[in-house]
Amino acid sequence: MKIHGGVYYSEDGLSTSIRGMSSQTKLLGIISDNILGFNKTGYQGKEGVISSFAEVIGANAISEVRNSDTGRIAKTDKALDFAIAEEGYFQYLTPQGVKVTRDGRFGIDKNGYLSTLEGYKVLSNSGEAVKFNKMPEGVEDVKLMSNGDLMVLNRQTKELELASTLGIVSDKGAPVKKPNIKQGFVEASNVSLQAEFMKIIPVRRSFAANKQLFIIQNSMLSQTIQQLSRS
Repeated sequence: MKIHGGVYYSEDGLSTSIRGMSSQTKLLGIISDNILGFNKTGYQGKEGVISSFAEVIGANAISEVRNSDTGRIAKTDKALDFAIAEEGYFQYLTPQGVKVTRDGRFGIDKNGYLSTLEGYKVLSNSGEAVKFNKMPEGVEDVKLMSNGDLMVLNRQTKELELASTLGIVSDKGAPVKKPNIKQGFVEASNVSLQAEFMKIIPVRRSFAANKQLFIIQNSMLSQTIQQLSRS
């Protein structure tokens, strides 16, 4: 930019500092989300990935990648609590379309559909809502096989009858053939609080350094403008 009198200054330093603070703010937001999600069942942590030319495009150079590692498996002994011991996701239907989750805390609604805690219908491997054609006399009559087959105990014949098969998919939407689902368990988040707090330290230091550089450059620019205005 040209200042009256033929003096030039470069705004690259100021802009770089601002972009740096913006990038660090986004990274802190990702870390904050992970810390808040620590106690959420089935929550998967996110990682901030910085691409090339971050100093030029700022926060736009940061993308989020989901950590697909399996979280801690906790026993609940509840018949409709399911946990996927391997990679994969349950599918459920919302007004906005099909979504996926690792949270396997389900219930059976009044119409016999297997549903999430929010009331959304869980989907089978055929893409249809999982429905029990005959309502189980008790949730303890529902048996889940490791491959996702939902069985219901017929108390008259004492035999297990197939009701449906859960549709488990990968993060790319492909069917998982051997999901290894456990009944009576839930998966806690895969976030390590210690690791997240350790990530904060270099990010905050980088933010503080960019902030200090911005203050110094802004002060120098202000002094230059004031001196020129007096001449």
